[in-house]
Amino acid sequence: MGLDWKPLNKPKKGMENEFKDLFEILDGRKKTKLSFFDKIRGKKNYNETEVQNRFFEISTTPYETLNAPRVGFDTKATEWAKESFENRTDKGQNLEEFMKEMYGYWVVDLVELHDGIPTYIALHDEAHVFRGKFLDDCEKIMGPELFDEAYSSKLSEEAIDYGNRILSLANTYARENNLEHLRDVRNPPDADELSPESLVHILYSSAKWVKWWGERGHGYEAYF
Repeated sequence: MGLDWKPLNKPKKGMENEFKDLFEILDGRKKTKLSFFDKIRGKKNYNETEVQNRFFEISTTPYETLNAPRVGFDTKATEWAKESFENRTDKGQNLEEFMKEMYGYWVVDLVELHDGIPTYIALHDEAHVFRGKFLDDCEKIMGPELFDEAYSSKLSEEAIDYGNRILSLANTYARENNLEHLRDVRNPPDADELSPESLVHILYSSAKWVKWWGERGHGYEAYF
């Protein structure tokens, strides 16, 4: 399956500390068992479902940050869904049933391209999910510490820091290979997949994706 980076929700204003606590519980960094003093302070010990529900309750989705249009809410998204009817999986559905099922769907494919919509994506993922498996080609350049860190989910501050370190590495590698012009090129270069051109483009693209989301308050889930 390989590695994918999926943008996380971001905390609503005033909910940053609770959001961080819930994320660390869901990520396995923090246990839910409360101390005696936590109980005195009125904290609650949630089960996993309650943690997940609360996490989503106090946060904003990546789709909202992208300002992605929604089927049934925005005309262009609704028209997109109607045009997708012929490609439906269940050929037994009529248009009314199909549109009811699609109601509320966020259409990321209709968002204008930018650094938060990566070039490197998996076949069946949504357009804003970065295909981290491409970093496998960059493992030797990144070194074990930076490469292994790609498999850890991050909050926004951690994401920005990680993105900056990848960007610094990309800049150094680009200078060494006279490839600095690729920093602002969106589409992959016409070069062999393990060429310096391809590798530096992957590094730049991953760094810019991480920073775009981090700077807007979103971390990401490392899914593999």
